[in-house]
Amino acid sequence: MEPPEPILLKEPVDGTPPVIVDSTQLAEACSKLAAGTGAIAVDTERASGYRYWPKAYLVQLRRDGAGTFLVDPIALEGELAPLAEVLNGLEWVLHAASQDLPCLAELDLHPASLFDTELAGRLAGYDRVALGTLVEKLLGYTLEKGHSAADWSKRPLPVDWLNYAALDVELLVQLREKLEAELDAQGKLEWAQQEFEAVRTAPPPAPKAEPWRRTSGVHKIRSARGLAAVRALWQARDELARKRDRAPSRVLPDSAIINAVTVDPKTVAELQALPVFGGRVQRKYTASWLRHLQAAKQLPASELPNPAQPNDGPPPPNRWADKDPDAAARLSASRAALIALAEHHRLPVENLLLPDLVRRTCWRPPADLSEASIADTLREGGARPWQVALTAPELAKTLLSKAPSA
Repeated sequence: MEPPEPILLKEPVDGTPPVIVDSTQLAEACSKLAAGTGAIAVDTERASGYRYWPKAYLVQLRRDGAGTFLVDPIALEGELAPLAEVLNGLEWVLHAASQDLPCLAELDLHPASLFDTELAGRLAGYDRVALGTLVEKLLGYTLEKGHSAADWSKRPLPVDWLNYAALDVELLVQLREKLEAELDAQGKLEWAQQEFEAVRTAPPPAPKAEPWRRTSGVHKIRSARGLAAVRALWQARDELARKRDRAPSRVLPDSAIINAVTVDPKTVAELQALPVFGGRVQRKYTASWLRHLQAAKQLPASELPNPAQPNDGPPPPNRWADKDPDAAARLSASRAALIALAEHHRLPVENLLLPDLVRRTCWRPPADLSEASIADTLREGGARPWQVALTAPELAKTLLSKAPSA
């Protein structure tokens, strides 16, 4: 018997709520949320690709007994304390929580505990864990989508965008209940709770030492002098993007930076003859871009970047066989053991143990290859208790089998 066709949801069951833009509306919403029951579904909309700062431009909330609320944190800047009083003592349900928590923390909103439906889906063994996919598979609904990449800093927000935003929290609590029951049946609920807590308490990522090296296409630039030019344009672009609160790619695409460094124009006219730089908006900045390119040419050798990207970790795995054949053998055997273990437990291998931690452990394993010693190494690398319990015995056995004296 064929499963029934999923039901298409184009708008929230209770209609699209108005956007909360003043303290009176917020107080009423907070009163209703406080009177609701259970966990609260939370989501945000940002303006990635349009704005420099990854702030929330809309916060969506839904709680049983209270309904759905759309909050404009820009209009309510500095006035969100009443919302924090309600939300910060509750369990939040989010999808891909690590994407939303940083911008919510900027608003002084912090969950007491959380349930991440995307992460739960991964741990439950689903191959596809997009919100719409899980909702359709587990709840039988199809969500109207299409505005995830929109410019959410736009005001006023179109009604169809608001429908989309409200639908993102419409079924999150029901999805949580389904996934929690499934994880419990599989004996993975405790694993999931450890993962959720790790996401909730994760510190902000450390800033990249040389973020300009992430410029798309930088691998085409081989010389230190050329890399200095990429760095100069990247830093100038970043400063301008900050000032204008524009996404750096909208100020100057990475491809234009690489092209300018490759062609090495000598005059403003030559620079303007290149793609992008001759555009109406870009033309007023080309003299400045050229100055930065020329300044990079004048740098003393001591101030040029190292063509080899600094890395405090092991080299790329495809170079291990040449640099350290024993380490390559350890990594190959360890990966095979972990893949088998992950398949047995119906988990993505990257959720069983972070690939970077596996590489570091195999590149420079501890002198003591006992299970206890490997467990300590994994814990120091940030592995959760459930991960250590599952993987330490397998890794210890595998590493010991590849030890020189074995």
